[in-house]
Amino acid sequence: MFDDCYFRKCVFDSCDFTGCRFVETSFYGSSFDGCTFDYATFERTIIDDDILDNCCPGYENLKLRFARTLRMNYQGLGDSAAANKAILVELEATGIHLSKAWRSNESYYRKKYKGIRRLSSFMEWAKFRTLDFAWGNGESPVKLTRTAVLLLFLLAAYDTLVYRNPILVSDWGQALHDAPQAFLVSSPSSYPGLVVAVVALTRLVVLGLFLSILIRRLARR
Repeated sequence: MFDDCYFRKCVFDSCDFTGCRFVETSFYGSSFDGCTFDYATFERTIIDDDILDNCCPGYENLKLRFARTLRMNYQGLGDSAAANKAILVELEATGIHLSKAWRSNESYYRKKYKGIRRLSSFMEWAKFRTLDFAWGNGESPVKLTRTAVLLLFLLAAYDTLVYRNPILVSDWGQALHDAPQAFLVSSPSSYPGLVVAVVALTRLVVLGLFLSILIRRLARR
């Protein structure tokens, strides 16, 4: 346990910190190369985010826990850039871990995840991938923008196939032109009530997800 320690510009080469706990410790200017941090935890510890590039555990389940404890550590320090980096590493490791849990032939996963647990892992993986595609699990405004654009194309396709002539390219172009207004402002009166309700609900969900991403980013500062 490293409690209230101070290491300034130290170089740690191939050190084994397995199971160590770092509390209010400063590694200001220090570097780590090939060190082992399996099951290590960090609390209010000053440490460069390069550790996420050089010293992540090899197994994905340990890697995500390692990134998670560093993410919480950086958030406690108010280091938003390092926290965002840790979140990306955590999400990547989580996706690989969930994928291996239901389809990997490695003995560790097949012994621990079998039967109903394997099915549950598949459901978790499918949910994770769906949310990752839709909005990057709350970390990617770019992916959310892509989802919104896809919804606009879907709305334009519905409008063209039901109310216009799908053979005419001009009708497709006009439908794409009208889609943002129908999605963001108000749907045409010709739309059935159920379609209008679905469009309104989808709009609220997309706006809610965007605000969630914005609030998360601001909350880390």
